Amino acid sequence: MDSLETRSRDVQEKTFCKWLNTKLEANGYSPMTSLVKDLSDGVKLIQLMEIMGDVKLGRYNKTPRMRIQKAENVNLALEFITSRGVKLTNIGPEDIIDGNLKLILGMIWTLILRFTIADISEEGLSAKEGLLLWCQRKTQPYEEVNVHDFTYSWTDGLALCALIHCHRPDLLDYDKLDKADSHANTRLAFRVAEEQLGIPQLLDVEDLCDAARPDERSVMTYVASYFHAFSTMDQAETVSRRVEKFAELMHSVWVSRNDYERRVLALLRALVETQSVWASAQFDGTYADAKIQAAQFLDYKQTTKREWVVERQDVATLFTNVQTKLRTYCLREYIPPPGLSLSDLDEAWKALLKSEANRSKAINAEIREIKETLRKKFADLANEFERRLYNISSDLASVGGPLEEQEQQVQALDKKILPFDDLLSAVKRVEEECLAANVDENDYTVFTSQDLEFELGLVRQSITKKSKFIDNQIISRNMSNLTPAQVEQFESTFRYFDRDETNTLFITEMAAALASLGIVYPNEDLEAIYDQLTQDYGAVTFEAFINLLVDITEDQTTPDQLREAFRGIANDKPFVTELDLRVAHLPASAVEYLREVMPSTEGDTDTLLDYEAWLDRASGVQAGDKCVNIFNELKLEHKHKYIVYALSKDFKEIIVEASQSEAAGKSNEELYDEFTKKLPLKEPRYGVFDFEHEKEDGSGKRNRIVFVNWAPDESPVRQKMIYSSSKDALRRGLVGIHVDVQATDESEASYDTVFEKCNKLR
Repeated sequence: MDSLETRSRDVQEKTFCKWLNTKLEANGYSPMTSLVKDLSDGVKLIQLMEIMGDVKLGRYNKTPRMRIQKAENVNLALEFITSRGVKLTNIGPEDIIDGNLKLILGMIWTLILRFTIADISEEGLSAKEGLLLWCQRKTQPYEEVNVHDFTYSWTDGLALCALIHCHRPDLLDYDKLDKADSHANTRLAFRVAEEQLGIPQLLDVEDLCDAARPDERSVMTYVASYFHAFSTMDQAETVSRRVEKFAELMHSVWVSRNDYERRVLALLRALVETQSVWASAQFDGTYADAKIQAAQFLDYKQTTKREWVVERQDVATLFTNVQTKLRTYCLREYIPPPGLSLSDLDEAWKALLKSEANRSKAINAEIREIKETLRKKFADLANEFERRLYNISSDLASVGGPLEEQEQQVQALDKKILPFDDLLSAVKRVEEECLAANVDENDYTVFTSQDLEFELGLVRQSITKKSKFIDNQIISRNMSNLTPAQVEQFESTFRYFDRDETNTLFITEMAAALASLGIVYPNEDLEAIYDQLTQDYGAVTFEAFINLLVDITEDQTTPDQLREAFRGIANDKPFVTELDLRVAHLPASAVEYLREVMPSTEGDTDTLLDYEAWLDRASGVQAGDKCVNIFNELKLEHKHKYIVYALSKDFKEIIVEASQSEAAGKSNEELYDEFTKKLPLKEPRYGVFDFEHEKEDGSGKRNRIVFVNWAPDESPVRQKMIYSSSKDALRRGLVGIHVDVQATDESEASYDTVFEKCNKLR
């Protein structure tokens, strides 16, 4: 470490001594051979300060022999250094007199920084950072050079060669350098710099190439000489550039003047030509033409005019720039030729704006006139259409006389309305013209083509309905075996389900219409009936439907219809009296027959006739004693956990299909699951279950008898109807049912569903 410091100090002493000698020799003083010896009497130091400060320090001892005289000289120089704002640390006159090399080198470095490096500035950075940035910027294009400090970056000589080549490429051929020969490169740079650029060689080749670490201060001192040398060169070039710049300025003014005059003349001609086109423009009276001209005018304002606005601003700026350049050099201002001044352009622009306003007014007036004409044209067509349609509607409302004459009148109206499609098309065409012209309002009519089309459809629909109604009335008139009430009921049913108003029914519509009248057929029977009617009548028309109902209603009454009839007579009581039958206007013979055949019990005032039991026997479906007895065993003796009832194969009797009496080791839920598995997935059944459960409120265990009416959706329609009508025959005999469950799938008969119903009971 000591040897490295010693080596650095020796290089600094040599470099600083050479740097000081360049100052002394340039001003006619003898050079120094040793910093320690030659600075000790203060004479050389004073001479250097007078050179660097460009001042005289006054009288001093030029040949001092005594120490006090030397101290006075040194002190005079140090005071001058301090007066220039240079801060010296830990050095006094005695240090220089006694030859303290370390402190002397520090002082000289401070002087180098103050008088050589401190005034270096590059992009806002100064001193060391500014010098480093300058080196980096100048050597940046050279790939082999990477300046990042003032030590190792300079050991191969390439950085010095790059600085010289950057400013004076004529002095050396950088590309032909042997990049690996650092000594030769450094030696070349030293020689060229000293011989061609006047930069003294402050360093030796070995100081850069062979040193373990080149001395930073010595390198900075030498490189700073490059900066000042090239800065002086740049100042010389500045004078030449100033003359060149003036010549370029005058040439640019000449070009700008010609450009200004050419562009102003072209702009003025364009303004005049456009106004001439507008003045000669004509309209052909159509909205399309007016709209095209309006679009062209809008396009002009959004493109051409905006380009002209920019061009006008640009030529004004160009004119101002010319004047500014001339004033900068105190030259006579530019006066454009007659007719091409900015004021002339302003007048032409005002004329353009006036022509624009007139053009806009003309286009808008034409469009307003065309719109008004279209409004009146549409209103005339629409109002006439409505008047003629109203007349047909009035004629339809006044149709009267015998049915055959009414039929002829309606047919005449149907022919009369045929041309209205062409009339409506004409209305739509004019309306489309109005829409194309953006006519949103029309004070001459309240109608639109949609309104008229809707009303036309209503009138046609009314004619069709009236025609069908007359046809149906003729058919109904010929049905002598139906009462007027039946005809009215059947006709209203047909009209309701004829959703598309075609006077025919599809198979689904026919099925729904029959079902609404209480007539239900299995799918295969329904399809056979539909096919037969279609074959006989071509479709299920009103006539086909009426004839079908005649065939169905003649002498046909179902058990359910009878039961509902008796319930209506009895006001929903489970029995009727003789008085109820007579109030219903039944013939005396019918009342006498029913009083004799119906099961009866004596009431307080009248004999009570059990029509439910009589109808059960009459329908042929009976619940035998066994059905009731096994239920009582479940209810009273708990011999059974559940019972499954079914209809016999001939559908005449309710029988016991399954029951369960062994419940040992099975939970209530397991037994219920076993019970539901006895219910077929695609056939109806009746079921009874003794449901045991704990109340959720903690009030204890309960037993509830549950009746399940099982009618899955997949069951045949006929079976469901028979089971439904036969349920009461069984249900009346099962006294003591707590909960009724109507189930069409497994979820509705689930354990949780039944538990919820039972838990609601107290």
